[in-house]
Amino acid sequence: MANSARRDMEVGLVRQVNIGEEMRESYLDYAMSVIVARALPDARDGFKPVHRRILYAMYDMGLRPDSPYKKSARIVGEVLGKYHPHGDASVYEAMARLAQDFSMRYELVDGQGNFGSIDGDAPAAMRYTEARMEHIGFDIMNDIDKDTVDFVDNFDGSLQEPGVLPCAIPNLLVNGASGIAVGMSTSVPPHNLGEVCDALVYMLGSWDRLDEVEVSDLMRFIKGPDFPTGGVLYREDSKGEDTLITAYATGRTKLAVRAKAHIENMGRGKSRIIISEIPYQTNKNSLIERMADLVRDGKIEGISDLRDESDRQGLRIVVEVRSGTQPTDVLSALFKYTPLEDTFSVIMLALVDGEPRTLSLKQALRVYLDHRLEIVRRRSEYDLTRARERAHILEGLLIALDKLNTVIKLIRESATADVARTALMERLKLTEAQANAILEMQLRRLAALERQKIEDEFAEKRKTIAYLEGLLADPGAMRQVIADELVQIKARYGDPRRTVIVNGPTSDVSAGDLLAHDEQTWVTLTANDKLSRTFTDAPPKTTSASDEAPRFVIPSNTADILYLITAKGDAVTIPTQQLPQSDDPSTGGTVRSLSSLSENDEIISILSVSPLQEDGYLFFATAGGDVKRIRVADLPGMSAHPFMVMNVGSDRIMAANFVTDEDEIVLVTAQAQAIRFKVPDVRPTGLPAGGMRGIKLNENAEDQVVGSAVVRENAALWVITGGGIAKCSMLNEYPQQGRAGSGVATMKLPNVAEADGLIASNKKDTLVAAAIGQLDDTIIVLTQRKKFKVMKIKTALLTARAKGGGAVIALGKTDRVRSATTITPRAKPPLNGGFSGMNGSANGANGSSPDVDVGK
Repeated sequence: MANSARRDMEVGLVRQVNIGEEMRESYLDYAMSVIVARALPDARDGFKPVHRRILYAMYDMGLRPDSPYKKSARIVGEVLGKYHPHGDASVYEAMARLAQDFSMRYELVDGQGNFGSIDGDAPAAMRYTEARMEHIGFDIMNDIDKDTVDFVDNFDGSLQEPGVLPCAIPNLLVNGASGIAVGMSTSVPPHNLGEVCDALVYMLGSWDRLDEVEVSDLMRFIKGPDFPTGGVLYREDSKGEDTLITAYATGRTKLAVRAKAHIENMGRGKSRIIISEIPYQTNKNSLIERMADLVRDGKIEGISDLRDESDRQGLRIVVEVRSGTQPTDVLSALFKYTPLEDTFSVIMLALVDGEPRTLSLKQALRVYLDHRLEIVRRRSEYDLTRARERAHILEGLLIALDKLNTVIKLIRESATADVARTALMERLKLTEAQANAILEMQLRRLAALERQKIEDEFAEKRKTIAYLEGLLADPGAMRQVIADELVQIKARYGDPRRTVIVNGPTSDVSAGDLLAHDEQTWVTLTANDKLSRTFTDAPPKTTSASDEAPRFVIPSNTADILYLITAKGDAVTIPTQQLPQSDDPSTGGTVRSLSSLSENDEIISILSVSPLQEDGYLFFATAGGDVKRIRVADLPGMSAHPFMVMNVGSDRIMAANFVTDEDEIVLVTAQAQAIRFKVPDVRPTGLPAGGMRGIKLNENAEDQVVGSAVVRENAALWVITGGGIAKCSMLNEYPQQGRAGSGVATMKLPNVAEADGLIASNKKDTLVAAAIGQLDDTIIVLTQRKKFKVMKIKTALLTARAKGGGAVIALGKTDRVRSATTITPRAKPPLNGGFSGMNGSANGANGSSPDVDVGK
């Protein structure tokens, strides 16, 4: 009673306090609340509370990657009402960011609708957009229902929410983080998932000597930040300090980042700069406005036009340069005065045990691994408990089945279920759980097969228990489980890095050096005119089960210029580095969106040529038997408009090859005539000129050239008819002749219907394609209905020059073979770093074919 009276007397009591001390304590309380509960991510899962609550709310709502989308307003309401009592705008903004491919290196939310753009456009109102979890976001929640993390009360104590997520993905480093707290801020750059997983696996394998692991060891795997918008990152600052080593050793530094750009020649002395990637977190619209302001104010001269041509294929900013102005000077000025060159501040600050800490790369990886070890331990304990409980029940069922008559008698003699349960426990020495399971057992479980199922399940549970007990007793085995899971994560979600790392400071790298980066790749053009390049120096997986038929597959380099040759003698150029990257050629960009070609332009060849190439020639052959040779040095380089490589008149180009003065060429006609002559027999001419006679055609037989190829040592000439009959014969059977002769027979042509095993008429089939290669080289045969087959050259019958062949591809009644192309191996580049590789319709090349999946 006295205590109650004392409390009543203190109500309204005025106490004297030190204002300085009170402000200090209150401000510290406020600061720690902001730091821990709002602004800084947890080092274990890389999430701030709002992001963690959004993902958990979506998980709790059942918004799986394969479930229907839900309105964003519904998701935001769920988060606000249950877990995050703050403004709805902040929650929606955080959720929208998780769905933005230009903000997140790996999106965690699958958004449907307008979720903002790199131009700075805000997402549409939450009532218009929908969302669900991405696959990688769902994997972050893996095993959360297995008591792997601690749950805490929500804001009003009515519900429980996870204090941290299991996070099978190393999210802090992979997606990065940014935030401003009170008196501190964080800025963790995003990284490539595959590289981070490799570093984590390395640390797990070096667990017994972690103290010896240095930053340089980890940087063998993690090359540097990998921004979602790509760009170019420079390792050294103006003082020569390696900023990446500083960042990963101390957790703090500043990194110089530049846009990716290249220069195109527009003719008449004019050129234009194409910007394809911009620094991370740069607003494209503001960037263009800044450029326009600099031009208007006269700070940058020489720019005649500036426009944004970005579309679904990617970012593209065009800066046209006036005639007589050096585009590299303009590009250097743009780097100097605009956000095309920017600085990214690295502050790897995160919460460790509830306290903010600046982490080195090794510490960040270690915190994540310790978290995963705890997750695996708790998951294994949970699974072990469940397995033991189930094995206990199964053991009781097996006892009951062994003493089935006794069980039935006890149950029938019992007045109630409680009496029966007690009798079973006493008579058969069972636990209450086992007795309940027996009483609830269905009669169908008495069948022999059902008994076998129980025995099998019991044996399986015993194995699981033994495995989990061994796992929990062996820390090394637990680390191996984590390593195996990381390898699976990398295989499922890993992709090549987007940001290029340059060794050196920006001051030592000229604008010209930035135009292209030396990366080996392979270019594919499909039958539907889709262009793409691979992520690595390997051709795309090509089988006859692929969705889209490849027409040409050639080795290239990101520094190269790609020349697309049309049947009417025109050519266009595309920088190889501008091609969409994909290992699935069917997802490439259309030729029309990447160049100025029209729908009516038929592409007959693609060539990849280095801008440094000076030696060598391009050799063209037309259907009418004409040939032409032009110097590579005469090519215009990057050009914004089509240009003529050969004046064909009413004729059409059939094939193109790269040749040297030492090469020989073979032309093959539809009437199975082949001529072999030396390249110097065709004198070089200029770009607009026409050709000269290469082979004399049989005018009465409506003959035409179907292909040309460069002679190779110990190689064979492979030919195929429209009906799918193919053969090959060694090149030493073809005599060297002078240009413009009639050639020699290369195949005994079959009748038209012979490919179907029938001879319906005396009309002869004709050749449609030819190639030169080794017998183990790979060739792709394409039909008019855009079906294709991948095979080895030796699949065709190897016979004498004038003999017939055999069927190599099954065709429909209305289908015919259209063309064939070899998958050209990468030739060794000349000393001047020139020609990378090329291919034309049914064209061969030097070397042996790379490994390619061959369809059955």
